[in-house]
Amino acid sequence: MVKIRLRRFGKRNTPVYRVVVADKRSPRDGRIIEEIGTYDPLLKKNNFTLKLDRVDYWLGVGAQPSDTVASFIKKARKGSVEEVDEEPVVEAVEAPTAPESFSEPEVALVEEPAAEETPTPEEEVATEASVPEETPELEVPAEAEAPKADD
Repeated sequence: MVKIRLRRFGKRNTPVYRVVVADKRSPRDGRIIEEIGTYDPLLKKNNFTLKLDRVDYWLGVGAQPSDTVASFIKKARKGSVEEVDEEPVVEAVEAPTAPESFSEPEVALVEEPAAEETPTPEEEVATEASVPEETPELEVPAEAEAPKADD
């Protein structure tokens, strides 16, 4: 008999599961037929994903889901799962703050006049006209192109 169940991955104290299709007689983390989803119990919301088309196929050919996977299928069909990645829940630790007696010296900002003035449109046109359109290419002697081989 074929079962749709969870397969454990992840390190100690940080479990991550994959929803797999496997033979009923194979061990929990043993040989599988197909992987059809994931489950991360450390996330609060949106902690599982399922390929519903593959789930429907396997249920159609007689696979039996485990209780946990059956609840995932039920939730996924309701549409409560959104495609949003969420970070694992971790307790926040506040960083130590600087003592209040220490204050940074106040610096007054002084505006300096601009060193160059911007050219007027007439000057820009004059500078564009003075630039030659074609630049001559430098000719390289034939001796410089090919290196000589010393024997």
